[in-house]
Formats: sequence, structure tokens, C-alpha cells
Amino acid sequence: MNVLKTLLGKEVDLEISGGLIFNGILIDYGLDIIVIFNGVKFLYIPLVHVHNMREKAEPEIFEDPPDKLPIQKSAETNLSYRKTLNNAKGQFLEIFVTGNRSIHGYITNVMTDYVVFYSPVYKTMFISMQHLKWLTPYNTQLTPYTLSKENLPVVPSGIPVLRTFDEQLQKYVGQLVVFDMGDNPDKVGLLKEIHNNIVSLITADGNLVIWKLYHLKTVHIP
Repeated sequence: MNVLKTLLGKEVDLEISGGLIFNGILIDYGLDIIVIFNGVKFLYIPLVHVHNMREKAEPEIFEDPPDKLPIQKSAETNLSYRKTLNNAKGQFLEIFVTGNRSIHGYITNVMTDYVVFYSPVYKTMFISMQHLKWLTPYNTQLTPYTLSKENLPVVPSGIPVLRTFDEQLQKYVGQLVVFDMGDNPDKVGLLKEIHNNIVSLITADGNLVIWKLYHLKTVHIP
């Protein structure tokens, strides 16, 4: 028996990567993703980031969750991380990847191991799927930063995209890039080379910094 099935519909506490703690009702689950309702929002959390989960000893009082999930799935298919990302395309989302900042915008493409995400702050971003810790859809009445649809059109990005995160980054060799939203000055600079999953970056002071591609979570072009 799937142990998650025993927690379905119950209030749970869970810890995910980064030491983040969530509490809510387990609404749905798949092989690689769960859905939690915290009384306000639905949180879609890839199971790879769930460190532990348990039924809450003293449940709080939650309003009954809405009947329909905000990211719809086909009745005949099981919930999965990739299908969730595809079904969420064009829908306004809040996603959490790194540090203590979430990103607001919408997915335009789902590739082999990354998503293309449009943010009104960072513009087009490439986000590694393995580092996306959770996502939550906006209330359908809201837009990020209350921007008008004219200022935040839901249209696919015109930037050509390649199959993998590595291949996409290769396009920007010789250009300025920002990794992980610039949370570290050594993640902003001229992309010199990508070879064998090693990224070479020239920082503002002219120093060469080496990063392992696996640990880089997002990239955007300033």
C-alpha cells in the first residue's frame, strides 16, 4: 500500500530542502509530486525535495479546500511533476527555487530538464527542474504585482530554446549571465566556457570562478 494514501485528506507537517517547513492538508499525490492545501494556497511540491512528512498531532482548523485543483489534470492520468508543469503553462505562478526569494510569473516551455519562465522582474529565465522546490498558482483574479495584462502578456517567449539546460547555456558563452538571481556576486559575470558540467565565469573584478553546473539553479540574461 502506498503510504501517502494513508495521509490523503489529513493535515500534515513536512520539511523540504532548505529547511522549509509546511503545514496543510495532503490533497493529492503522484509518483514524484504532492499537493498540499495550507488554507489559502495549493502548494505543488516535487517529492525529491520532501525530507520528511508526518500527520499533524494537533490539527488546526482549515476551511474546506476548493473542489477543483488550480492546475487541472486529465481524469485518466495520474499526477506527475512534468505533467503539472505542462498543465501550468501560461498560468500565473509563484515558484521557489533558491535563497529566501520566490519568483512570480509563468511557464512558457517545459524542456527535458529545465523550464523557461517569464518573470516581469527578471524577464526570461531558465530554471533547472531538479531545483524547483515548490510552485503555487495565483488566484485567477490576480496578476503578479497587479500588473495589467498589457504589461504582462501571456504569450510564449520568442527566444529559441534547446533541449537541455546545458545546451541552452552553451548559447550564451561570451555573454553576461546571472545565475541564481545574483544571490552571490561570483554568480554574475561573463560566461567563458561550459565543459564536462563545469561552468567558467569571469566576474566583475576579472577573476575566473568555476561552478559545477549541477548546483546552478536558474539563469537569466541581464
